[in-house]
Amino acid sequence: MKNFDLLSTVEYGGCSAKLPAKELSEALANLPKTPHPNLLVDIETHDDAGVYKISDDLALIQTTDFFSPVCSNPYEFGQISAANALSDVFAMGGEVLTALNIVAFPANVPLDILREILKGGTDKLIEAGGVMMGGHTIVDDVPKYGLAVTGKVHPNRIITNSAAQPGDVLILTKPIGAGVVMAGKRIGEVSDADYQMVLDSMKQLNMVGASIMQKYNVKCATDITGFGLLGHALKLAQGSNVTVQIDSTKVPLLKGAYDLVDLGCIPGACFRNLEYVEEHCQFASTLDYNLKMLLLDAQTSGGLLVCVKPQLVSNVMSDFQQQGFIHTATIGEVLEGTNGKVQVV
Repeated sequence: MKNFDLLSTVEYGGCSAKLPAKELSEALANLPKTPHPNLLVDIETHDDAGVYKISDDLALIQTTDFFSPVCSNPYEFGQISAANALSDVFAMGGEVLTALNIVAFPANVPLDILREILKGGTDKLIEAGGVMMGGHTIVDDVPKYGLAVTGKVHPNRIITNSAAQPGDVLILTKPIGAGVVMAGKRIGEVSDADYQMVLDSMKQLNMVGASIMQKYNVKCATDITGFGLLGHALKLAQGSNVTVQIDSTKVPLLKGAYDLVDLGCIPGACFRNLEYVEEHCQFASTLDYNLKMLLLDAQTSGGLLVCVKPQLVSNVMSDFQQQGFIHTATIGEVLEGTNGKVQVV
C-alpha cells in the first residue's frame, strides 16, 4: 500500500473532473419536474443541495458528491472527498446528520487502499458530527469516492444561492488556486510545503461557516467547487437575479498559484469554466490574465462565498478568521441589476 499512488489511476481528479457546466446545464434543462409543497429548494436555481420540509421546525438537506483521486495518499483523498460532500450542507446553514459511502474501485488495486479511503471519509464525517450508515460499491477502472449526505435545518433558516440583495458584501473564506497547484505538482513545479497547504485547505471543514452565517442571519451563500469562483458566483447572480461584482485583486490565492499560471500551467477546467461564464461575464479591459484564469480554476472542497450586510462585515470576517479561516477576505459586492451577470474588475 505504501508504494501505491492514487494519482497514477487518473488524468483529472477532484472537482476538475466535473462535466462542463455549459453542457451540463443544457442536459438538465428539460428534465421533468417533481413539484411538491414540501420541496423548498430544488434544482431550479442550481443550489448546493435540495431541501425538503418535514415539519414546521425541521427540513432535511440532501446532497451527494463523489470524484476520482485528487491526491496520492488514500487517507487524505477520503478526507478531502468527504469534506467536499459535507460542504453543501454547511453552505445552506445546516447540520450534518448521516451519510452513505459511494465507492467505485478497481479490482486490481489492493483493498488496503480502499480501507484507508473509507477511514479518511469516516473520520471527517465524525469531525462533522455525522453518523455513517453504510454505502454502496461497484468495480470500476478508476477509483472514485464520495458521500450521500443528509443534514437538517430550520425551514425558516435555509441559506440559499438565490437570496442575494443589492448592497451585500461578498466574503470568500478560503483562497483559490487549488486546481492550478495540483496540476503544478504533477509536473514537478510545486514545493511539498505549498502542496501540503492545498491539501490542508481542502480538508478543512466549512462546518463553522454554517454557525457563523446563522449567527448573523445570512440569507445567501454558496460553496466554491468545480465551476470555479466565477462559475459559482454566476449561479448565485442568476439565482438571485442580481449583478455580482468581483475585485480580482482582492481574491486570496494559494501560495504559488499565480506563478504557476504565469508559467502556463493552466488546467483544462479553467477553459471549460470560461466557456460557461463568458457570455454572462463582463471582464475589465485591465484585468490581469493570470488572475482571470485563477478565478476560473476548479476548486475541490473550496471555501464559502457569503453575502453579508455591510454593517456586519467586520464581525463576520473576525469570526471566520478566529475559527481558522485566516485567508477570509472581502472580494466584491452585489449591485443593482436584474440580469444575472458577473462583473470582474
